[in-house]
Amino acid sequence: MLKIYHVPRTRSVRVIWLCEELGIPYEVESISFDPEFRASPEWRKMNPVGKVPVLTDGDLTMFESGAMVQYILDRYGNGKLQPAIGTPEHALYLQWSWFAEATFARPLGEIVSHGRAFAKTGVIPEVVAELQDRSHLCLQAIDQAVQNKDFLLGEFSAADIMMGYTVMLTEMLAPSDNCPNASAYWARLQERQACQKAIGYGLK
Repeated sequence: MLKIYHVPRTRSVRVIWLCEELGIPYEVESISFDPEFRASPEWRKMNPVGKVPVLTDGDLTMFESGAMVQYILDRYGNGKLQPAIGTPEHALYLQWSWFAEATFARPLGEIVSHGRAFAKTGVIPEVVAELQDRSHLCLQAIDQAVQNKDFLLGEFSAADIMMGYTVMLTEMLAPSDNCPNASAYWARLQERQACQKAIGYGLK
């Protein structure tokens, strides 16, 4: 069975959300997000950089959320939530999935890292503002992409799971009122029961 090592509001949300959408069995192990635990030899054997999540499937261990999503789709998805491989639609599915993490989530992660690095001396406002501006540029791309459709590819796909988590981070770290289509898109995603369960998993 798939086992997801989870901390609320981290990228493990994507993996739980996907499993819920597919209706496949999985187990969740909630772990500590304390720096001490994530730096421990025990956890570094699971994730060499001490981040979350980790996924195990038998003898397989993975530590990158986007790769986990694609692995689960390819092995257990039975063709659901992604277009046929080799089609233009699948190319766009890959584009948005990778954009969500490689481009859009990057400045958001840097905001968090900057806050940690300068926790004692105080963050540099100009640095945070520049990172937020980069995030807003990405959000504008999503706003345009969903201007005349409910989801990135028209129909709901795992690309929306990848992107939905990043949009959630944007609301937390770089909120903007200038992208109404993106806001409506996120509202639609939050209406999905699988999304609600994944985001709420482990929260009191």
